[in-house]
Amino acid sequence: MGLLNWFKKSEDPSDGLQKTKRSIFEKLSYAVAGKSVIDDEVLDSIEEALIASDIGVDTTQKIIERLEERVARDKFLNPDEINEYLCQEIEQILSDAADGASSSPFDFSKKPYVIMVVGVNGVGKTTTIGKLASQLKTQGKKVVLGAADTFRAAAVDQLVIWAERAGVDIVRQQMGSDPASVAYDAVTSAVAKGADVVIIDTAGRLHNKIGLMNELTKIKNVIGRVIPDAPHEVLLVIDGSTGQNGFLQAKEFARATDISALAVTKLDGSAKGGVVIGISDQFHIPVKFIGVGERIEDLKLFDKKEFVESLFI
Repeated sequence: MGLLNWFKKSEDPSDGLQKTKRSIFEKLSYAVAGKSVIDDEVLDSIEEALIASDIGVDTTQKIIERLEERVARDKFLNPDEINEYLCQEIEQILSDAADGASSSPFDFSKKPYVIMVVGVNGVGKTTTIGKLASQLKTQGKKVVLGAADTFRAAAVDQLVIWAERAGVDIVRQQMGSDPASVAYDAVTSAVAKGADVVIIDTAGRLHNKIGLMNELTKIKNVIGRVIPDAPHEVLLVIDGSTGQNGFLQAKEFARATDISALAVTKLDGSAKGGVVIGISDQFHIPVKFIGVGERIEDLKLFDKKEFVESLFI
């Protein structure tokens, strides 16, 4: 299955997931080596392999329980069938997490389509915004960026560079300005220019959770004054290489605002790609994008079947 023809597919996504794939394959191969049937010892080894791949304890237990039911029902399950079964089960978990979500990343009937991007500092949030803006511009969409992370000069400067590189408009104010004011100006400007998409960058500070919650709520409210049903997407960016810390990030931001989708970055440099599965399952939030490299085209539209096959086949 392709990437729905939204983004140019330069290489197989599995190229960027090799470390995770090798990690899972090695552990699973060891678990079933020399076995002719799936018994309790094999199940325990498979459980350990999945947990070690950062799928998470709760999600792993769900998978193992269903595998036990399968073994009990079929009476016999050949170890060679494990990968096929895991593909089916994990794909179902990802489908359940995305229940009701559109198969297309954006609804361009809503114009401009407003995306509010959140995430802690250092996860690749600004880079993800820049890559997304560039890809959308290549698709012929008119894009406006809003530099609402006004607490870090580096974030604004980086977003300006991406805007110039992508050839899209950017709205910014002086450092220390009210982030909600920047968001308001960006959305107002996008409406006036007839833009297709507005992407709002936000601060990633977590040291003051109440302040963060209030700030994100304020940004959402002022955007809604211009476009009543906006933002249409609240995209949480998570660094996939941090493994279980990704769960903590998702938990904190889910408390602060209504997350509608995930983008998981830096999967190419980590053996912890299983975190995508665990976060999707535990928070019931669909993954829309994954980052598997440094190039603009390495921000991929997430395809659950393709992702799972990249890990297990």
